[in-house]
Amino acid sequence: MRRIAVTGIGAVTPIGNDAETFWQSIKDGVCGIDKVTHFDASGYKTQIAGEVKNLNVEDYIDRKEVRKMDKYAQYAMIAATEAVKNSGLDMSKENPWKVGVITGSGIGGISTFEDQHTNLMEKGPGRVSPFFIPMMISNIAACNIAVKFGAKGVNLNVVTACASSTHSIGEAFRHIQYGDCDVVIAGGAEATVSPTAFAGFCNMKAMSTNNDDPKHASRPFDAERDGFVLSEGSGFLVLEELEHAKNRGANIICELVGYGATDDAYHITSPVPGGEGGAMAMQMALDDAGITPDKIDYINAHGTSTKYNDQFETEAIKKTFGDAAYKLAVSSTKSMTGHMLGAAGAVEAIVCAKAISEGYIPATINYKNPDPDCDLDIVPNEGRVQNVDYAMSNSLGFGGHNATIILKKYCG
Repeated sequence: MRRIAVTGIGAVTPIGNDAETFWQSIKDGVCGIDKVTHFDASGYKTQIAGEVKNLNVEDYIDRKEVRKMDKYAQYAMIAATEAVKNSGLDMSKENPWKVGVITGSGIGGISTFEDQHTNLMEKGPGRVSPFFIPMMISNIAACNIAVKFGAKGVNLNVVTACASSTHSIGEAFRHIQYGDCDVVIAGGAEATVSPTAFAGFCNMKAMSTNNDDPKHASRPFDAERDGFVLSEGSGFLVLEELEHAKNRGANIICELVGYGATDDAYHITSPVPGGEGGAMAMQMALDDAGITPDKIDYINAHGTSTKYNDQFETEAIKKTFGDAAYKLAVSSTKSMTGHMLGAAGAVEAIVCAKAISEGYIPATINYKNPDPDCDLDIVPNEGRVQNVDYAMSNSLGFGGHNATIILKKYCG
């Protein structure tokens, strides 16, 4: 079976608008959560979010193109462009039919939907933008990226809620394994810090209401956690067949070696008690990689800071890893970034890639009150220097969608 290398990474996040700044913030334990500024949230139960900050989109994308893109697609374009640049990929030397793009976005262009609905209601149907549909649809980021780079291979968008971009990476992995592509630009983007999305999540009572202390609101695995913190951003990776990468002299960050995908078939929002769906996704990824559970050094958990996710994901890890679960480092970087929904998995895959390449395991910050139901080594508050040969990343989405990938240190 063909081996797959990770050769490029790019990120736009609440704690850094490029991959290296983002990773340094992760190591420094920086929290990007603060009061909402994108709209007036004073009437909402939750008034905090992880917003992208200090990003002048026109520094990266031509002004005319910016006007045709929803914010989520702008984030995707910036992160994907960084990943391609980081990879050193030269499209003039590639067979474009062998270069694909697979994106993930749980919601897509919701800000565009809001703006154009306001136009419709206040000004009439003639004032709805002709770009409304292509700006709103969640596959358009994949189109934009393909057009920019001339990538004519597989082009897909995955919509599996919070698991979207982990699925996009896994599906890219398969397309390269099967020989459909030599290279796939894979990742996800989300921009849902918007009035309608916020109202929906607030009324579900899913988000933290720790408005007076936003830096400590996202508390995965802590007994006092009171919900997730919505955030926005994008992450992309360049995946390519290993020999293809070696032949062009690419810098190989790590390998992608396993992928598992399941569904709980239980409930539209709640994970299944006991975490059997997540456990099966992890087991499938281990089997795909051809390794035993004791080989995994680090898990970047989905770790949303909600009561049921953190408890049931802990149970799923124990179910899959048995006694080895207590020897694992299991952290949630959502404690720093908040929850980027469909973009979360790709951003967290970047964390795993950097953890492997630098030998550093990031912390779960904001941990103060132990929860007996979440009793694994969650790397509390301080990251640690530690060799990482294999890292696993979990994503669990509304609808019961579970996705797991495994990355491995590249040893030649």
